[in-house]
Amino acid sequence: MALLEVNDIHTYYGNIHALKGVSFEVDSGEIIALIGANGAGKTTTLRTISGLMDPREGSVFYDGEDISLSRADTLVSKGISMVPEGRGVFAKLTVEENLDMGAYTRRDGGIKDDLESSYELFPRLGERKKQVAGTLSGGEQQMLAIARALMAKPRLLLLDEPSMGLAPVLVDGVFDTVERIASEGVTILLVEQNAHMALQIADRGYVLQSGEVAIADTAANLRQNETVQRTYLGID
Repeated sequence: MALLEVNDIHTYYGNIHALKGVSFEVDSGEIIALIGANGAGKTTTLRTISGLMDPREGSVFYDGEDISLSRADTLVSKGISMVPEGRGVFAKLTVEENLDMGAYTRRDGGIKDDLESSYELFPRLGERKKQVAGTLSGGEQQMLAIARALMAKPRLLLLDEPSMGLAPVLVDGVFDTVERIASEGVTILLVEQNAHMALQIADRGYVLQSGEVAIADTAANLRQNETVQRTYLGID
């Protein structure tokens, strides 16, 4: 059984039909890439899975449970964390306070150890733990957003455009981190405009077009697909 099953979901913004029957599966331990043009429905898909939006039709199952109409905070406690597009750090809180907020649903005694793990994963955050998050660079804020999501101890991590707005020299580091997180047992659903990098680290991928899944295949096959090469990889 797949860890995540998205079944024929239809999601709307008012009268705008954003997702038109999107279906896919994510198995435990996979990195799955969702790629597509702006407005294709990638972020809406993540928002629907994470409980920030409700589908009008269709269903979302997580670990065998129907979570289609569950609240976002409930889903965090069940093991789903999301890193939103634009990072969304608490600008007036310190780095450490942001990380503490990531663990707000937890009642176990391992939070202090996980704080140290965050600083091990992102040494720059350890150097700036008392710094106000709004004064961090874009790359440091992205590190913080990912680390904050990991503080919830997710089984499924939803990443929305983690490389957006970053200097090219930082992008490789972000994707290296995503691979490291996956190697530690976290399943990842990745939305990314940089299709080339996303398909380099993903196991499988889905191409969204106008709110529908247009192509589904292994990442290796998608990298060789002529339509994907021409449209998303810049290869003529």
